[in-house]
Amino acid sequence: QVQLVESGGGLVQPGGSLRLSCVASGFTFSDYGMSWYRQAPGKGRELVASISRLGGTTNYADSMKGRFTISRDNAKNTVYLQMNSLKPEDTAVYYCNAKRPVGGLTYWGQGTQVAVSS
Repeated sequence: QVQLVESGGGLVQPGGSLRLSCVASGFTFSDYGMSWYRQAPGKGRELVASISRLGGTTNYADSMKGRFTISRDNAKNTVYLQMNSLKPEDTAVYYCNAKRPVGGLTYWGQGTQVAVSS
């Protein structure tokens, strides 16, 4: 059974940091590119960051560059999102996504809530 389980969300003050984790199971983790998406209230889901299968390539949405860092540990079947200098507009549910480059098979986690507020 395929599972993506996110954790690490919570309430943080503006300027603070959080580290999200997503643990994968039920598929060959290193065969999949991994991404973090987010969805704010009343808005569509948007790509935050992505990382290639072996971690050699990363991409970020413009508003996250310099503040967020995506990484992965294939030995632990885990992808991370380090979020620094958080802003109220970063408030959203953050979702983990796995996508196989060949064939496009995609899995989603259930999401973890991040709230940035004073």
